[in-house]
Amino acid sequence: MTDLLLTHTSQIVTLAGPPRPRTGAELRELAILPGGSMLVRDGRIVAVGVVADLEQVARDPEVVDAGGRLVTPGFVDAHTHLVFAGNRAREFEQRCAGATYREIAEAGGGICATVRQTRAASEDELVAAASRYAGWFLAGGTTTVEAKSGYGLRTEDELKILRAMRRLGQSTRLRVVPTFLGAHEIPEEYLGRADDYTRVVIDEMLRRVAEERLAEYCDVFCETGVFTPDQARRVLRAAKQHGLRLRIHADQFTSIGGAELAAELAAQTCDHLEHAGAASIAALARSGVQPVLLPASVYAIRSTKYPPAREMIEAGLAVVLATDFNPGSSPTTSMRMVMSLACAQMQMTPAEALTAATINAAYSLNRGRESGSLDPGKLADFVIHDAEDYRELPYFFGDQRAAMVFVGGCRAV
Repeated sequence: MTDLLLTHTSQIVTLAGPPRPRTGAELRELAILPGGSMLVRDGRIVAVGVVADLEQVARDPEVVDAGGRLVTPGFVDAHTHLVFAGNRAREFEQRCAGATYREIAEAGGGICATVRQTRAASEDELVAAASRYAGWFLAGGTTTVEAKSGYGLRTEDELKILRAMRRLGQSTRLRVVPTFLGAHEIPEEYLGRADDYTRVVIDEMLRRVAEERLAEYCDVFCETGVFTPDQARRVLRAAKQHGLRLRIHADQFTSIGGAELAAELAAQTCDHLEHAGAASIAALARSGVQPVLLPASVYAIRSTKYPPAREMIEAGLAVVLATDFNPGSSPTTSMRMVMSLACAQMQMTPAEALTAATINAAYSLNRGRESGSLDPGKLADFVIHDAEDYRELPYFFGDQRAAMVFVGGCRAV
């Protein structure tokens, strides 16, 4: 592979620093190199520095002129529901007319509506739909996503979704980290029999997922009306026995002990946390669980209860931001929109938001030593933004497209 020499930048935000997630004041330390250059070889970063120095060690490089633009690591989106069939635009219209997310779900919509459509779709159809969304992620500067199953809720359909994810990671430039979320909702055929369905997740689904090595993580939606802390504990303990790392949806609508369960089991992340209180935050801080905050899902369901990001940062938590991309409560692939919401609604600074969307997110996926910052030796996943300063990323909010996106040193957009 030919060397690649990136030149003529306004800023290279390297996020170089200690080899761990960033907490406290570290969230604001971006390690910016004004007007810097970067040398890439064999898909990895060789050096970041002054162009004259890099030219001396480059081997007949392909020169990429950034045009005086901003360069950052690729965004790492640590919470998505990437693979599903259909959409729920009709429900969006209903919410605009005043219906609540729960009212729609109780009337047969919500997650179960997407389950019906996803069960009816073939694996090829799911790959085709998800490939479209993968293109949207890449175009916005996201180079790695965590992707959850959870729209099958039957063994073969959950496996179908995870197999589609594997194919997507092989057929597109987007890096895909698979998570099994069979415990996403109680399927309609098990209404009133949540314990029976929990046993199916544990005895059938987890065994098959592990046998085919289709997932790295297991997630559970611990929430009133879905899975109780005891049911979630059983699923996650079984997942750990199968060699899967743990994640958990918790404290989205109510606080029933999900965050404390994440701390008890030393989960990698605890996601949502809109209703997390002081006790939940303290438990996560003691155990080192990373909170993954999803402000776009708060916005999309017309809620005003955003996660308490400032309290989490002050407690020493390594905060992560993610889109929660899904067809119902967060139909966006834009990490820039998420950063803007975090700044405007959760009092995070632009620097904190960028750290939470890159290096902290990478560590939450066990990818921090390979991506999330522009350190020598790491994968050359980087973005040239149509901006001059990192503060513009959340300032110009909305579906802003990147000027160029590189994954492993190869241009993807």
